[in-house]
Amino acid sequence: MSEQVPAAVAGEVTAVIPPSRAAAEGPGVACAAAGRVRDIAAALDDASFIGRCVARYRASGFGVPGDAEVRSWRRSWPPLMKALLRAGLSDLQVYLEYGTPGGSRRLDALLVGAAPDGGLVLVVVELKQWESCRVLDGQRVMRSDGEVTAHPVYQVASYRSFFQHWRPARAPRLDVRAAVMLHNATAQEGAALRPDVPAVADIPVLTAEDLSAEAGVLAGLLRCSDVTSPESAQVAAFEAIRWTPSTRLLDQVGSVLMGGTAFALVGDQQDAFVRIRAAAARYLPTTRGPSAQGAGDGSSDRRTGGAVITVRGGPGSGKTALAVRLLGHLMRAHPATNPRFLTPSGTLRAHLLHAASGHSAARELFPPAGSLRSAARQGGAIVIDEAQRIKRSAAQQLAPDLAAVLEHVPLAVIFLDERQIIRPDEGTTVEEIRSAARNLGRVHHHLELTGSFRCNGSAAYTAWVDALLYGAPARWTGGAGYDLALSEDPFQLQRWTEQATAAGHTARTAAGFCWPWTRTRPRGATSLPLDITIDAPATGPDTARRTWKAAWNATSALTDSEGSLLAPHSQLWATHTGGHQQIGCIYTAQGLEYHHSGVIIGPDLTWTDGHWNAHPDQSDDLNLRHLSPEQYLPYALNTYRVLLTRGTHATRIHSTDPATHHFLEQLIHPAISG
Repeated sequence: MSEQVPAAVAGEVTAVIPPSRAAAEGPGVACAAAGRVRDIAAALDDASFIGRCVARYRASGFGVPGDAEVRSWRRSWPPLMKALLRAGLSDLQVYLEYGTPGGSRRLDALLVGAAPDGGLVLVVVELKQWESCRVLDGQRVMRSDGEVTAHPVYQVASYRSFFQHWRPARAPRLDVRAAVMLHNATAQEGAALRPDVPAVADIPVLTAEDLSAEAGVLAGLLRCSDVTSPESAQVAAFEAIRWTPSTRLLDQVGSVLMGGTAFALVGDQQDAFVRIRAAAARYLPTTRGPSAQGAGDGSSDRRTGGAVITVRGGPGSGKTALAVRLLGHLMRAHPATNPRFLTPSGTLRAHLLHAASGHSAARELFPPAGSLRSAARQGGAIVIDEAQRIKRSAAQQLAPDLAAVLEHVPLAVIFLDERQIIRPDEGTTVEEIRSAARNLGRVHHHLELTGSFRCNGSAAYTAWVDALLYGAPARWTGGAGYDLALSEDPFQLQRWTEQATAAGHTARTAAGFCWPWTRTRPRGATSLPLDITIDAPATGPDTARRTWKAAWNATSALTDSEGSLLAPHSQLWATHTGGHQQIGCIYTAQGLEYHHSGVIIGPDLTWTDGHWNAHPDQSDDLNLRHLSPEQYLPYALNTYRVLLTRGTHATRIHSTDPATHHFLEQLIHPAISG
C-alpha cells in the first residue's frame, strides 16, 4: 500500500513531526489518518487536521472526498475518539478511512492492538450518524431519510471477512473483531439492529447510552477488554502486510465463475481459452509453484519477460464471458499470482461483484479501474476487459496505467474492441499494446474472436449495423431469425418493451445522451424525474401531437416506503427488476445484453445528404459536447453501434429526426403496432 502515498509523505520522519501532524500524515498506509488514539484525538482540535486528511485521502488513490464525506468525518470521529479515550484505549493504533488493496473498500475506522498471545487484534468499527432506521430484511435497512442502505452489522462483517480471507501465511497472527457505533441512536434503536444470527452475534451495536458506560464496560463493548498497546514493531509488521487472497477464497470464487452458465464457452471462445491457458502454464506458477521462476514443469520458456495477450472481438463475440472464465481458471490453477480482473466499465464491474456476492471477501478481486497501477504491482496475472475505455490523454501513446501493467505483470490478458471507443479521453488499440510490449521485451500474442453469440447468433445483423454506420447502408432482409423493425414513435417502442417484459423477457430501451440527467432527487421521492421528452407526430389528421416523457436510469436504487424496489441502481439497470421502466444510455448498456433491445437515436446523429452528420450541440454529455461535428462523429457512430448490438433476439429502432427516420424506413420494415 505504501506505493500509493507520495514519497514526500511516506519518507517523512514521524519522530520529529508534531503529534497532530503525524496523525494525518503518518506512515505509508492507504487511509485518511493514522496514529495512536491519543494523537488522533489531540489532532482533532487542530484546524488544519481535516485538510491534511483530505490530502492523504487523495494521495492514497481514493479520489476527492465529497462534502458529505468530510462532514461525516467531522461528526463521527470526535465521538469515536472520546469513547476510546474513555475506555482507556488511548495507546491503540487507529486508522481512519483504511483502504483495502486497490481502494475497493474503505473502513471507517480500524483499531490495532496487541493480543494476550503476542499476536495482533484488529477491530473494524463501522460509524453511523443515524438516529433511527428500519430493518427491511437480513441485508438492508431504511434510514430515517428514506434511503435504503446496507445493514451496518453485515457491512462490517464483510470487512472483517476481508482480513480473515486475505491474510498471507507469513503475516502476524490476527484476531479480527468488529463493532458498529451509532453515537446518535437510542438503546432501543440499537437493539433493533442486532440480528439474531449466530454468524454475526459477536458484533455489538453501540449507541449513545453505551458510550457513557464506565471504562471497563465500554472497553468490552468495543471488543477491546483484553487488548493492550501494540509495540512499534508490531504496528510496523501490520503495515508491512501485503494482503493476498487465500487459496480457499480463490478456489471458491473461481468455482462460481467457472461454473456459471452465463460464462460458458463455445467455438473460437473455447479455442482462445485453451491457448491463453497454455500461455498461463508457461509464464505463471502452478498451484504448487512458489514463483514464476522455475515453477511447474521447469520449461526454459518460463522466463521473467512474461507475456501480453490481446483479444479483439466485436459486439457479442463473447469477450466478457471468456475474460470471466479465464479469471476463474487463474484463481484455481495459479492462485499464487494473485489474479485480478479490472474493467473501466463500472456497470460491468457491478455485475461481476453481484455474481460473486456470496463471498464477502471477493470484492478486492475486482478492483476499480482507478487501481490499475497498484494492481499491476500486486498481481502476477491481470485480466482487463473493455480496455479500449481506459483513460488516456491525446499526447500519450499508451495510457500510463496500462503501461504499468505491461511492465510489471508476468501475464496480462487484454480484451478490447476499438470500435467501442466512445470518448476522446479513452482509446487503446491492439497496435499500441503490441508496440509497447515489444519495447519492453515482452512476448505478444494476439487473438481474434469472430463469432457472434448475441443478436441470436446473427453475424448478418452485426454486419448490417456496421454497414449502416460505417459503410454502405443496405436494406435489412432478415438473418438467422433475428427480429429487427422500426418503431414509429417512442410510445410504440414503450409498448413493445412492456409486452416483452410481461412475456418474461429482459427488455430495455437505451438512447443517445441527448437530454439532461437529473442525478439528485428529493428526500423520500418514490418517482424519478422525467428528463427525456420527445414530441411524437400526430397519428392522424384529427389527432394532436403528443409528447412522450421518460426517466433516465436511477443514480441510486429507488424504493417505496416499504423498501420494495421501484428502480434499480443505474449499474444494474440492464438486468434487475424494474429497469425496463427507465431509459439507459451508453454508460449503463455497454458490455451488457438483454433479450429485447429498444434504441432511440437522438438528434445528435442524423442522416442528411447521403451521409451521417453529427450535432454535438444536441448532446448532454459534457465529455463530448465541446467537440466539433467532425470530432464528434466517430464517437456518436461508435455509441450507437454499441446500443444497436445489445439485443440477443430482437431490436426496435426509433429516430427523433424525421429525415433520419424516413431514411431508416427505406431499410427496415415498420414494427407491427402493439
